Amino acid sequence: MQKLYTLFLCIATLTAFSQTTVQDDFEGNGTITSWQQDNSAINIAFTNPVKEGINTSNRVLKYVDNGSQYANFYFDIAENYDLSENYTFSFKIYIPQSSLTGSQTNQVSLKLQNNTIGSPWTSQSEIIKAVSLNQWQTVTFNFKDDDFLNYNSNAQNPTNRSDFNRVLIQVNGENNTDKVTAYIDDFLYDGTVTANNNSNTDPVYDNLVWSDEFDGETGEIVPVDSNKWFHQTQLPDGNSWFNNELQHYTDKIENTFINNGVLSIVAKKENFTDQNRTKSYTSARLNSRYAFTYGKVEVRAKMPFGTGTWPAIWMLNKNITEAGGFWASTHGTTAWPACGEIDIMEHWGNNQNYISSAMHTTSSHGGTVNHGGQIIPTASTAFHVYELTWTPERMVFSVDGNVHYIYNPEIKNNDTWPFYEDQYFLLNIAIEKGGTAQNFTESAMEIDYIRVFQESTASVAVINALENSKLTPNPVNEELTIQVDENLKFEKATLYSITGKKIHTFYQNSFKQTHDTSFLKSGLYLLRIETATASKTFKLLKN
Repeated sequence: MQKLYTLFLCIATLTAFSQTTVQDDFEGNGTITSWQQDNSAINIAFTNPVKEGINTSNRVLKYVDNGSQYANFYFDIAENYDLSENYTFSFKIYIPQSSLTGSQTNQVSLKLQNNTIGSPWTSQSEIIKAVSLNQWQTVTFNFKDDDFLNYNSNAQNPTNRSDFNRVLIQVNGENNTDKVTAYIDDFLYDGTVTANNNSNTDPVYDNLVWSDEFDGETGEIVPVDSNKWFHQTQLPDGNSWFNNELQHYTDKIENTFINNGVLSIVAKKENFTDQNRTKSYTSARLNSRYAFTYGKVEVRAKMPFGTGTWPAIWMLNKNITEAGGFWASTHGTTAWPACGEIDIMEHWGNNQNYISSAMHTTSSHGGTVNHGGQIIPTASTAFHVYELTWTPERMVFSVDGNVHYIYNPEIKNNDTWPFYEDQYFLLNIAIEKGGTAQNFTESAMEIDYIRVFQESTASVAVINALENSKLTPNPVNEELTIQVDENLKFEKATLYSITGKKIHTFYQNSFKQTHDTSFLKSGLYLLRIETATASKTFKLLKN
């Protein structure tokens, strides 16, 4: 009876909480997906150059500081650390003496910060440890017993705080121009964090209110729906686009088209003259004719290839005074950045596997401090779902359900939070100043769908229809067939362990589809089937 009760409790709370370890072995088994460099370079899947001593693993993180004054690297989590009981961070490090210049003290520091404020370093608590050269060693940072430094001398001890959600690592100190290379492995936090994915205070956005599925006849190339999208082509200053970008945006079907249910926005290397300006690249920039306030956005997309490409899925307030934009002539009253900008996804061809989300306001814009991201190794070879949940209190950004950034400024005013009015979508690929690689000809950002959900209550009919969903066979061996009512728009099924840990997501484009489950270990799992308006969790046994 106790086991049945535990199972029922897990199902009932599955959508609300799950326990997650914070660790990375850089072999593809970690839970950290948001490693980022700051004035430095990192490679999170680098071949271990020194397989000896305590570390003979195949892959490590390589960190290179080429002399930047404040070089470091870091990662963010969606939750906050609770250091009251678990307060230790550790990793292995190797620093080759041959990589050093200058006479810096050989040390490594681990800094905990709050990434939701405009200047995260002002919340910092730091521990510094001495390290040896030319050998692997494990360094441990104990925020209860080790000596620590608080940036703010009036701040509480770190074990009494609950605002930390960023870990930043710095090798050989800061405020110098000396060079250093280091290799990192087996990062570990000695506790778990609790993901609250459905806070009681957050709205539930489960009603599909607007979408473009980019459907069309199979094999037929068609233009975008002009009732939903506007081609923005006018050069805003009569000469160039912002950031000295090199492209012309066009309304040519060669740059924007729908084929086989996918929208392609294509950046091409070609001389093109428009508005008395000849440029060496063409692309497209779409404005949605739809705007809204608050909700959940899902965009299933695949990024382009090519150094210099800069695709984005983003939003602007329709009150922006931007020449040539769809909304400017009828609603334009406010200049950028006071209008507010939400970057759901940005990607750069010179950092192929990194995805970023950012916020731009009058309080921080351009090189904004309000950003976060994660590594997506298949960003340009596979489709991923880029998500934004926009509530009156915060913005939550994720990829395939993995949160990498939350924007929730403590003080919300027009400088930090102009996000209480309608915003519209922009989809585009820019070409960065400096151009693309010499062999670049063209590359596309492909979008399978874009959807907006807002609050509603699922109908009894939909919930009852989900009751008829079938998992066959169950228990399953190698292949599982998931079948729902033909009238339901079935999107995905998410697999969890019995303790609530997310294992895998099965995406489904028909009411009945077969999936491979050979990668699963034997045991009991929970499978949550989701439509646009409801979800239901089933038990699944793997032989």
